[in-house]
Amino acid sequence: MDNNVLWYREKQIERTINNLKKRNMAGFFINDEVELIKLLKELIDENSVVGVGDSMTLSEMGVINFLREGKYNFLDKYREDITSEEKKQIYIQNFSADTFICSTNALTEEGELYNIDGNGSRVAPMIYGPKQVILVTGINKIVKDIEDAERRVRSYSAPIDAKRLGKDTPCTTLGYCVDCKSSNRICNDFTIIRGQFIKDRIKVIIVGKQLGY
Repeated sequence: MDNNVLWYREKQIERTINNLKKRNMAGFFINDEVELIKLLKELIDENSVVGVGDSMTLSEMGVINFLREGKYNFLDKYREDITSEEKKQIYIQNFSADTFICSTNALTEEGELYNIDGNGSRVAPMIYGPKQVILVTGINKIVKDIEDAERRVRSYSAPIDAKRLGKDTPCTTLGYCVDCKSSNRICNDFTIIRGQFIKDRIKVIIVGKQLGY
């Protein structure tokens, strides 16, 4: 990466982490998968209950395999033989997990978390329930403000994710959001997290890579 771009990124990440702290959330910066796994081992107690939300980032960074192979009571929503009813039960169990791990659709430089969800199974535990929430996000998810966050998610992230999920919605044909009324739309729950009562309950790990959508 060009040194001037690197300088810009470093300043942006520094601002973002400082503003997360002002909002009672912890911020970390790491470079790669190796550093991520090392940090997760420090943050998550062995034999504790761990749930995850739907996330391409977690798969790309090897988090799912790490949880499967580690000494954790992993609520594995991704296992091959899982039934729809079992998956629903895991969604409920996530609320009482010791740790819930997922990503965020966008992270503002002001330290705000912006997310759009289909059925709320990812954003709901972020807001309430688990003792700690760990969000893993690439540098591509950092935006200036909430307006930029909504623009990014609705015009870019959501159409791509709808395509990944095989949804029959206008955005998977057009390639952009038209705020449809389709029963298959994944843009149902819009959330902004601007702070926490419990200090450092939410921990945001920024990875120096382009990850997810």
